[in-house]
Amino acid sequence: MRGWSEFISAPLQHEVCLFSDQTQEENVTMQSALRRNQQTCMISSMKQSTMLTANIPMQRVGPVRLSGPEVTGDMEIPLATYESPLWPSTHRGARVATQAGGLQVVIADERMTRSVLVTAPDATAAVQLCNDMRQRQNDLAAVVEETSRFAELKDLHTQVVGNLCYIRFELSTGDAAGHNMVTAAADRMLEWLLAEYPSCQYESISGNYCTDKKASAVNGILGRGKYVIAECVIPQKYVSRYLKTTAAAIVDLNYKKNWIGTTLAGGIRSANAHFANMLLAFYLATGQDAANIIEGSQGFTHAATRDQDLYFSVTLPNIIVGTVGNGKDLPFVQENLQLLGCLEERPAGVNARRLAAIAAAAVWCGELSLLAAQTNPGELMQAHRRWERT
Repeated sequence: MRGWSEFISAPLQHEVCLFSDQTQEENVTMQSALRRNQQTCMISSMKQSTMLTANIPMQRVGPVRLSGPEVTGDMEIPLATYESPLWPSTHRGARVATQAGGLQVVIADERMTRSVLVTAPDATAAVQLCNDMRQRQNDLAAVVEETSRFAELKDLHTQVVGNLCYIRFELSTGDAAGHNMVTAAADRMLEWLLAEYPSCQYESISGNYCTDKKASAVNGILGRGKYVIAECVIPQKYVSRYLKTTAAAIVDLNYKKNWIGTTLAGGIRSANAHFANMLLAFYLATGQDAANIIEGSQGFTHAATRDQDLYFSVTLPNIIVGTVGNGKDLPFVQENLQLLGCLEERPAGVNARRLAAIAAAAVWCGELSLLAAQTNPGELMQAHRRWERT
């Protein structure tokens, strides 16, 4: 892992949330120039030439071993975060996974969504419109194909409220996370729809039935992003040696904390300790839209004893990542994606699937380590006192 001397944290008064990997001297020079620019340029009207940056410390943890079926091999995982205990904690999980023979990671489904909102003359017309959309999916698919060679309509779902018609389009988007791709396709489908049904009226390109960057049930049920599961059986000797606990203790805490505790809190389709920590750090390090950790962190931790060994899995139904698109051309992002093997010449979508599998591996490592720590009184706070920068 990288040394502390490489971490530079000097946020400006006004920031656009990007990273910078300059030396201390280069960073100071850049900040001085940027502050001069601030005197004559409002953030809201900044051009690319005056883009500001915010430095976030990053380390690579691991290596962690993945043993298929999506990804095979040992790799270091980049995590960008201000919560410095996350690095040694996730590193511990990576060590356990590697010693145990590696994580198996599988992707069950993938799609990106946008829901449009249309007003019909009355409820009867709204219901008929939704029925027609389902019957005319081939027509809609042809419209989508005109917008991008990578966009493909996979399915659609509808809801009617009064005379309001919510249509949730679900597309495959290749190696892109797909936010803009599905919006462009939805724009075109709306044009087609309103031409075909002139009695209907446009309300919004997004009706919140997508649903984008909000906690919900619909994403886990119908899908948004990549549905990823990472699992491993950990021999008892490694649970004891590296995690300083027992399989039974982790299983018991997972049930009482993640499942009962989250139910008491009113959690939505979620039972985990801190998926958001690893996802945010991974998203920032690889140039993703960080706000997607809202739906991304809705997932499940499952643990069970197998004799004295521990079965441990994380299920993340909504990992939203891409290896092309906005933010991916930044030098540090390119370096990290290259390190993870996600910039290779492969069929469209394969690199993004690989990145999603590695994201789930990072979550598995951090989730296991934290739960293990919380089975031991005082261990969590001791780790924060040791590693937090004060």
